Amino acid sequence: MLKGSARWIVTLAIVAAIAGCATPPPREPTPSPAPPPAASEQIGSGKASYYGSQHHNKLTANGERFDQRALTAAHRSLPFGTKVRVINTRNGKSVVVRINDRGPFVRGRIIDLSKAAFEEIASARSGVIRVRLEKVD
Repeated sequence: MLKGSARWIVTLAIVAAIAGCATPPPREPTPSPAPPPAASEQIGSGKASYYGSQHHNKLTANGERFDQRALTAAHRSLPFGTKVRVINTRNGKSVVVRINDRGPFVRGRIIDLSKAAFEEIASARSGVIRVRLEKVD
């Protein structure tokens, strides 16, 4: 039989061996950071209107047919294909449109929206609304 101190050494060795076999508790997964919002650049603010139905299916300045159900818009200077977030300043609703035409040619207006785009942010009966524009990357 083992003497007193030898028994303690054997017991400690067994306990250490058993403790060494234990696995650590699982770590909580770190949540991945939320993706950053699409970068945007403020373009300006002013009044927006929408194309009347008489423009439906007519050619736009970039050569495509105007579709009042598409989310498109006319701007005087932004390049064709530019994506713009149009925000109704009264209710905060917004829509992203693609610039495919030139205009508006009515003083005081900064953008003409397709009817579908306009109705995303206001009632068509509003006719003209105040908006803020942001270029979307």
